[in-house]
Amino acid sequence: MNKRIEELLAGIKALEKEMREEIQRIRIDTYEIRDRTVRFKDEIRAHHKAQAQRLFDYLRHARLKHVLTAPVIWLCIFPALFMDLIVTLYQAVCFPVYGIPKVKRRDYLVFDRHYLAYLNIIQKANCLFCAYFNGLMAYVGEIAARTEQYWCPIKHASQLKREHSRYQRFVEYGDSEQFQAQAGSLRSDFHDVDEAPKS
Repeated sequence: MNKRIEELLAGIKALEKEMREEIQRIRIDTYEIRDRTVRFKDEIRAHHKAQAQRLFDYLRHARLKHVLTAPVIWLCIFPALFMDLIVTLYQAVCFPVYGIPKVKRRDYLVFDRHYLAYLNIIQKANCLFCAYFNGLMAYVGEIAARTEQYWCPIKHASQLKREHSRYQRFVEYGDSEQFQAQAGSLRSDFHDVDEAPKS
């Protein structure tokens, strides 16, 4: 990998660490996380409850377009559950064979918005759906990224709008010498996979 790119990546990692530390300082003032359970300070929880919109008012003010399209959104849960099952099975069977460290599902599928007292039951259900779906996409994306690193660690010729977590390790497009020299070692270079940020 290019030395300047390595320096930039190290700088990005340092900034991400600093950001996580700052977020943690903000959390200490309002809530704590213990055993994956969020506990708000009593006065903040009371304030949240006072801010909650009653279910009847929420439904009364719901827009017709939201009511009509909600079933279509929720229909996506079925292919998502199927994908979750298949990708989890794929990882369980293939990753040990390839020597790829497994992706920890719990690091990507995080359900904590139900602790927010200012949300009513419908808002909490919607948040549950979004947390599941987006967490699942991130989980599947990391499994795919590790798979790509193992089988085809070559960057694209075109600039990607968004790169996955493993992409910067890949060899440059069109660099056959680098590919021949590094493809084998890239298949086993997963030393940093447990460095994923934890909240």
